[in-house]
Amino acid sequence: MELWKRFWVLVTRLLHIATLAGLDEASQSQHPLGLAEPAALLEPEFLLPEAAPSSDDDPLYWRPPGHRQDNGDGFKFKCDYRAMAEKGLWEKCSTPEDRSCWLRNHETGQRYDINTDYEHDFPIGVTREYWLTVTNSTIIADGYPFIGATVFNDTYPGPWIQACWGDEVVVHVTNNITARGTSIHWHGIRQRLTMQHDGVNGITQCPIAPGITSTYRWNVMQYGSAWYHSHYSDQYADGLLGPLTLHGPSSGNFDEAADIPTLMTDWRHGSVFDKTVAGKHELEIQSILLNGIGDVTKFGDPAQKNTSAIPTPYTLVFEKKKPGTRAKRYLLRLINTSIQSTFIFSIDNHLLTIVSADFVPIYPYTNTSVLIGIGQRYNVIVEADPRANNNPSQPMPEKDKLNEFWVRTWVAEKCGADDYPDFSKTYMQTGIVRYNDSSEAEPRSSPWGGIALRCSDETYTSLRPVLPWIVGDPINPMKTGAGLQHISIVTGTGKQFPDFPMAGLAFRNVSDDAQKWNFSPLQVDFADPIMLHLNGSEPWPHHFWEVYPEGREGADDDWVWLAISSERDSQFTGDIDAHPIHLHGHDFAILQQAEGQPFEVSKVQINRFNPPRRDVVLMPTNGFIIIAFKADNPGSWLLHCHIAKHASKGLALQILERQSEALGMWGPGSEVFNDTTELCNSWNAWVKSTSPPKPFPDDSGI
Repeated sequence: MELWKRFWVLVTRLLHIATLAGLDEASQSQHPLGLAEPAALLEPEFLLPEAAPSSDDDPLYWRPPGHRQDNGDGFKFKCDYRAMAEKGLWEKCSTPEDRSCWLRNHETGQRYDINTDYEHDFPIGVTREYWLTVTNSTIIADGYPFIGATVFNDTYPGPWIQACWGDEVVVHVTNNITARGTSIHWHGIRQRLTMQHDGVNGITQCPIAPGITSTYRWNVMQYGSAWYHSHYSDQYADGLLGPLTLHGPSSGNFDEAADIPTLMTDWRHGSVFDKTVAGKHELEIQSILLNGIGDVTKFGDPAQKNTSAIPTPYTLVFEKKKPGTRAKRYLLRLINTSIQSTFIFSIDNHLLTIVSADFVPIYPYTNTSVLIGIGQRYNVIVEADPRANNNPSQPMPEKDKLNEFWVRTWVAEKCGADDYPDFSKTYMQTGIVRYNDSSEAEPRSSPWGGIALRCSDETYTSLRPVLPWIVGDPINPMKTGAGLQHISIVTGTGKQFPDFPMAGLAFRNVSDDAQKWNFSPLQVDFADPIMLHLNGSEPWPHHFWEVYPEGREGADDDWVWLAISSERDSQFTGDIDAHPIHLHGHDFAILQQAEGQPFEVSKVQINRFNPPRRDVVLMPTNGFIIIAFKADNPGSWLLHCHIAKHASKGLALQILERQSEALGMWGPGSEVFNDTTELCNSWNAWVKSTSPPKPFPDDSGI
């Protein structure tokens, strides 16, 4: 099956190259997001072959569900499954009344749908090729300039990268900044057998040196919403990020999709990266942005004065319900791209139906808000049918007299609030839903009553995956009373690390010899990634490792379990704040998520049958989590806190998985090993040309 897929991907790509030879550049370009600063177009992308049909009539070549053909924004993207025609009478089957179906075989009845085991089976798409250029620029996102930001293609957020379930994505990244390197991580992408393209400098690659182009290539096995961002220290906080959409089925039905994903972030007007390498973190949050748009004059106490025009707020236009018809349903893709803040998203008088968490389709549930930790994503469906909002102090005006509603992005209490000038007076009305696209009136709507602002993940029992997992026994049982490998978050100082002055947080392996990893924050060596040490053994060239058993040869159901908590004993001071924990290369099952409970064996209550799963989980305040992932993806994978300053201080570890298999694929003499070495050689040459040369960062480097 896999060989056939690779064969047809290759054939399709060759056909695209042949048919694109005579196309002009402008006809192939796709528009990135519209922003406050003028946006550059993407370079040519394999999108529309010359002989392609101009309508959506072809059952294997069609616009993603819900995207309008006449929206006037240059949206040309289509899913292309024409290679599937060689394997039977396949056709699209997604309709507004059934978005669970994606492709169906007209002869056999076989389907690719919401119940397909996407870890092992996916359709045959095409190769999507993108070009990104990293530059320095000035961003005016909220009426006040950020001079010296780092961006993709001269725009913030970066261009919208799209693909369809079963495609291959190829992205060429050119580093045109002169002062530092970069590497790009494709957040949430499983990278099955493509660890070398995960984009983490010091682990899967050396940084891309100034003037150098590097290519990333990965398969679209999942579908849903994500983002891409720099993984070079805190660089993404300076603007180096963009949205990523993988089109596929949905567990909830909808009519239209918002034309672009909804990115939310905390914003500053200076380089967080520069502050980090100086060992400082006092740069305060000065705005909340929705898709790169904010208002500096309405944030904080006192609010900052603008120096240029305030941009028009991020706006969604809904169609009013017509008599005798049902309300139109809109799909929104919500993504938290912050460096510090957990958000609570809501729309006044509109209910949210949540249909996916990260890349995992879930059984739909409805709420007035959704909490989104850093790196987390939710697809939600909103009916264009305003409701009374059970807020007795501010009842909703009559429906026919209210055409505007606030979109709100609160910051969860104690989830970033410590950096705000005055959290109680911050401005969270960051967007507008309009039922009249010509209106410029400010909404008069009031927030839903009863929304909790507590820093606590979405309700555990609400996140029920459609495709169930039953979690097996761990291959890494330890000698704790619960048979769990237990790692804890501890605080410390960098005094014992001369090359790591920012060291301040770390994972400690409680289950092993306590003296072995007393305080071992992860710091990578940019010039010496573990990718070049797959044949090694301890002592490893970096500080903190987890090396797991090889498991059974060829098995894809070996499980690793981890309990993660805050350490509390006489030697260490635990950090009891909430932490968004992200694992690369996997989805993981959340076997338990306990808030306000220090980890104790007596409190372990494992849920093995279809627990929630995702790739970012919010470890609760003063609590613990127990996660499990399949040890079926050879390579070295990063586990880290996605609060940027925590990662900078060392709160991360590496998981070396199926070492012998990884060595067999990417060891010395392989093409991947040689390509990695070449990238490292260009990095080392650039470092030597700087004054003074410094291959190590001041922070963790990740």
